[in-house]
Amino acid sequence: MTQRVWIDTDLGFDDLAAVLTVAESTGWAIDGMSLVAGNAPLEVVIDNAQRAAACFGWGFPMHAGSDRPLVGELVTAQNILGDDALASAGRSLPMARAPLASSDAVVALAAHLAGAAEPVTLLALGPLTNIARLLQAQPALASRIGRLVWMGGSAGPGNHTAAAEFNAGVDPESINVVLDAGLPLQMVGLDACRQVRVHAHDADVLRAIGSERAELLADLLLGYVRIASPDGSLPMSLYDPTAAAVLVAPASMTFRAAHVVAECDGTHTRGMTVVEWRVPRRATANAQVASVADEAAVRRTVLDALAAAARH
Repeated sequence: MTQRVWIDTDLGFDDLAAVLTVAESTGWAIDGMSLVAGNAPLEVVIDNAQRAAACFGWGFPMHAGSDRPLVGELVTAQNILGDDALASAGRSLPMARAPLASSDAVVALAAHLAGAAEPVTLLALGPLTNIARLLQAQPALASRIGRLVWMGGSAGPGNHTAAAEFNAGVDPESINVVLDAGLPLQMVGLDACRQVRVHAHDADVLRAIGSERAELLADLLLGYVRIASPDGSLPMSLYDPTAAAVLVAPASMTFRAAHVVAECDGTHTRGMTVVEWRVPRRATANAQVASVADEAAVRRTVLDALAAAARH
């Protein structure tokens, strides 16, 4: 039986790889995509999504969403990922663009939740702004979300700041809205994703497939690896695709129950996801938090999907 998912994303390269991980996996179908500002401003995210959809033949509807967090100004990762959030060693996505289905992702997702025959699985790959706005506008729809897998937060150090992971740091208020709604949240945080690494050699393996898509994906993967070191000699942690692997290869990740809250006020800790593992003794669990990744299984799941996309 085909399982279905809605993806919310601030589409950069690791988001693209995560979408392809789901799209190329037997037994999964993507019902729709909502776009959110994060890796880059919303107009850049939209352009990336439209070009990716045209390049890879995505048929699901895409909807433009929130262009800023619930509170404060947008901070992007363009200083690391480049202006288009798709750092590449060469090729870029072709310029052909697929159309957007709408410019109101919150309305579109609300309609999808209300009309679905069963509670919906959401895969969130960026700040949780769209989902928080949905819950603020129509709180009753929380019961229509059967599972939320989010790549964000950290049970340890951050990367956006010393304390905050990027997606959490962009919009910590949205995390608490989601947690307060009681959604069944699986948090795939920075500490879990850092257990999975990709290498420059992985781009060589893709390139050897010999197709135009293989060349494109190899250049994008190598550009991503070079974030860790300009010459590609160091491995790069695999973020969003690790969360996608949780969906399509659930045995690749071990979770622990915990109580999570996002720090919104700290001068040095805003965006920190405070994880209390001592449940139920010290707190009631409100999330499942990724703790141990099977690196070989996640790598196999993601890289096989990229290879499949390259062969089409």
